[in-house]
Amino acid sequence: MQTLKPAIIAIAATAFSLGGCATKDYVNERVAAVDTKVVATQSRVDQHQTHLAQLDQTTKEALDRATAAGKLAEGKFLYSMVLSDDSVKFPVDSAKLSPEAQERLTAFADKLKTDNRNVYLEIQGHTDARGPVTLNERLGEERAEAVRRFMNQHGVPLNRMATISYGKAEPVADNKTRTGRAQNRRVVMVVMS
Repeated sequence: MQTLKPAIIAIAATAFSLGGCATKDYVNERVAAVDTKVVATQSRVDQHQTHLAQLDQTTKEALDRATAAGKLAEGKFLYSMVLSDDSVKFPVDSAKLSPEAQERLTAFADKLKTDNRNVYLEIQGHTDARGPVTLNERLGEERAEAVRRFMNQHGVPLNRMATISYGKAEPVADNKTRTGRAQNRRVVMVVMS
């Protein structure tokens, strides 16, 4: 029986050591799997951080535009310029600036740059009464945007300009006559401080 005891102890020790190796391998496999998941999760976190940074920049730009628009809305009226006389009326169903309109806008942009750099412009697009409301609102916006782009190309910062379309809602002349409709196809630039 005494010889049996050391043999049992040796067998138990061997089994225990083999079990320990198996447990160690198992733990190493599990740790490796968890490490892989951690790396993948960190990669996703990094992607989300990059996306959030981009959203933060977009939000900041939108906030800057909204702040400028708010200043524009709160601004004190200084004067306005209307593009509606015979030389610069917009053709029917068009937002194209005539050479005469471009000449007047260039002079107006130069005046703005020399008078006061801290003014804001509200550029209002208008149409005559012919056509559906949605078409006229879109056309009014296109006319206002054409002027805004032109003014920006001539040195007026985009954040100092806002556009709005009134479509056919605010005529200045009778829409029953050709002359009246021509006067209603216009862009008004309101200058505020």
